[in-house]
Amino acid sequence: MFLCFLIHGIVATVFGATGFLGRYVVQQLAKMGSQVLVPFRGGEDSHRHLKLMGDLGQIVPMNYNPRDVNSIKTAVAKSNVVINLIGREFETRNYGFEEVNHQMAEQLATISKEHGGIVRFIQVSALGASASSPSRLLRAKAAGEESVLKEFPEATIMRPATLIGTEDRILNRWAMYAKNWGFLPLVGGGSTKIQPVYVVDVAAAIVNSLKDDGTSMGKTYELGGPDVYTIRDLAELMFETIREYPRYVNLPFPIARAIASPREMLLNKVPFPLPTPSNFNLDQINALSVDNLVSENALSFADLEIKPHKLKGYPTEFLVCYRKGGPSFGSTVSEKMGSADVAPRF
Repeated sequence: MFLCFLIHGIVATVFGATGFLGRYVVQQLAKMGSQVLVPFRGGEDSHRHLKLMGDLGQIVPMNYNPRDVNSIKTAVAKSNVVINLIGREFETRNYGFEEVNHQMAEQLATISKEHGGIVRFIQVSALGASASSPSRLLRAKAAGEESVLKEFPEATIMRPATLIGTEDRILNRWAMYAKNWGFLPLVGGGSTKIQPVYVVDVAAAIVNSLKDDGTSMGKTYELGGPDVYTIRDLAELMFETIREYPRYVNLPFPIARAIASPREMLLNKVPFPLPTPSNFNLDQINALSVDNLVSENALSFADLEIKPHKLKGYPTEFLVCYRKGGPSFGSTVSEKMGSADVAPRF
């Protein structure tokens, strides 16, 4: 079956393709000549940027409902690869951590196994996923991994660290907050250690795992960047790139949790949607109470023949748009172009 997969090429259904990591996975799959099916549940504009990444008919959008088994079966009917990028970093009135990160992953694995023609299933989880994590999101991710491997034992699990890139949800938010308020709050003094990774490297790892001879099947990879940062170190990098003097307000964990808690308490008690938590996400605050690093003996980028980028420089050039007046006159060509060099669309 795997030889047949290599001969006839990849037809991949990428769930969650319209998200941050998804656009880079789709771009790299299309670049190697694969056909990519893109299930989406939003409006017609949600997938428009993806169609430009391949030739006519190579990127195929498909409207689907994640709670409708038949629409999922239709999305994977002609595929031999399924990649699950579905995830959520905060809860809403309609979708909780358990449903999105655990139950949906289990359902996709079950349907893919029943399909019979799915040779590879890749589940994208998160670094630090554990049943004992203080984060409900990471506990749900761990449960999703367990369920996927139970239903589809040959599945490959990818655990990326905090993703950095043009559309990221950490440096962009910090830079915007610092520009608007003149300072940046550091939860727990910013002493938590993390291992942020360039999003393009994670997409390359996913695609490389499909190029091997099947040796990555049934294995788990922890994908962290080459350098360990404290939250404060990463914030310093952000301030240096946007050319602003670093100003911080240290927030002890109890105070940060108190600021973030009202949204969680009201989430299912009010008849209207609540604002998206950005800098004060209770679950992320809980996750920051422990360091989140690649395990000592874990499979990593090296096992997929990838050397991850250092963050300083090229991967964080997109932050120049937050400088006063935009990129300076003496900026490099890539700085002036912003995200065009970082995230090729064609």
